[in-house]
Amino acid sequence: MAVAARKAGRAGSGAANKTTSTKGSTRGAAPNSPQFDKNQDLSAYNEMLLIRRFEEKSGQMYGMGLIGGFCHLYIGQEAVVVGMQMATKEGDQVITGYRDHGHMLACGMDAKGVMAELTGRRGGLSKGKGGSMHMFSKEKHFYGGHGIVGAQVSLGTGIAFANHYRENGNVCLTYFGDGAANQGQVYESFNMAQLWKLPVVYVIENNRYAMGTSVSRASAQTDFSKRGVSFGIPGEQVDGMDIRAVYAAGQRAIEHARSGKGPYILEMQTYRYRGHSMSDPAKYRTKDEVTRMREEHDPIEQVRRRLLESWKLSEDELKAIDSKVREIVNEAAEFATHDPEPDPSELYTDILL
Repeated sequence: MAVAARKAGRAGSGAANKTTSTKGSTRGAAPNSPQFDKNQDLSAYNEMLLIRRFEEKSGQMYGMGLIGGFCHLYIGQEAVVVGMQMATKEGDQVITGYRDHGHMLACGMDAKGVMAELTGRRGGLSKGKGGSMHMFSKEKHFYGGHGIVGAQVSLGTGIAFANHYRENGNVCLTYFGDGAANQGQVYESFNMAQLWKLPVVYVIENNRYAMGTSVSRASAQTDFSKRGVSFGIPGEQVDGMDIRAVYAAGQRAIEHARSGKGPYILEMQTYRYRGHSMSDPAKYRTKDEVTRMREEHDPIEQVRRRLLESWKLSEDELKAIDSKVREIVNEAAEFATHDPEPDPSELYTDILL
């Protein structure tokens, strides 16, 4: 599905570039968001719905005790990674933090392999040894999944340095959250990336609450798109709940980085519906706030309305898409439940001394 999304994105890039959005808000869709054609909307709907249903199933399996350790769900933020992936080309890399299942699926990683890793089975993408927060796929150019807050920013900058050194034309998308944006290593990375004009796009997924504290209480500068100003790094705020705005901003940022102009910062103003992790009751916000975001700004519902109203799909056609997605997720859960656990000998493999 992820490959289809990228192809659909490139096919409709002309339409998407007719208008652009330099500053968005989760308070509503940007009035000048680019228009998607039918194929782009269908592809975006499939991709985001797969992530949503996968995460819902992951939450259920965690509650049943089938997934251990930490588990951070991406529900509500689907438009960010799907829109960005639509703007990439083959060879571009992705690295992120611990809220990573959606990124894996958007990169084209197999749902069975992702779910098997969550349950610690040998068919998992890290052989069952990485769990929810540490999964990798060299084939899909996905470099984790990292549990240390902000660590992936330095690593993503290093990947971009490798691209620069090899002159391969690839760009590294480096994702981190509003909480990680206050880490010191982030700014060391910004400085190096701008000094050497590295091909990296820093995607700040601002879901407002970090680990449970509102950005207004934790950050002196709440406009995260300006975090690179002192280094001369351009940035912009984007309505991260509108996949069209994400895609258009992603095109601009990736082209900037790929053309040798250096790093670019995108602050995606998004929202997570669940707590920071499965153990977080999220009492720091009201139920009304969550309900309002779901009803007024849900990224999947926005596309669903366009499919019904603009492209004249029927409810039955959309139900068929949902049924197919659920089938993929259920098959992944079935595989992850019955796949054998890693052999004890795996304890002594993949160790860097």
